[in-house]
Amino acid sequence: MAKDKFHAHVRAALERDGWIITHDPYKLMIGRRRGYVDLGAELIGAERATEKIAVEIKSFLGLSDLDQFEDALGQFLVYLFALTRKEPDRTLFLAVPALFYETFFDDSFFVELGEHYQLKIVVFTETKPEIVKWIK
Repeated sequence: MAKDKFHAHVRAALERDGWIITHDPYKLMIGRRRGYVDLGAELIGAERATEKIAVEIKSFLGLSDLDQFEDALGQFLVYLFALTRKEPDRTLFLAVPALFYETFFDDSFFVELGEHYQLKIVVFTETKPEIVKWIK
């Protein structure tokens, strides 16, 4: 399994924000096939129950941001269905670079599409390991 260009970067950003990485990668059965979400993490807070997430990281460095988004959304939906069956209290996020997020989601069509599919997004900076936005 090849890791995304920003894998270590996003992992460091999550750890910097207090997340404990529990899986790298997070193994997931998709029917009879094995799949891997990039990261599994937990945030343990004194005031609330443990929050669990799985994060699929995408770089969006190719020629067509639309083609890459279509692939990422399809992968997200497959993983979401499988994750809901395995561990329904773990929330799946798609990690995307800030530049991609700012230029792609300035189109209301894609904002509405994300809302329709309940796409959860974590936006990270490309230059330093930092999470700048959580879209739930």
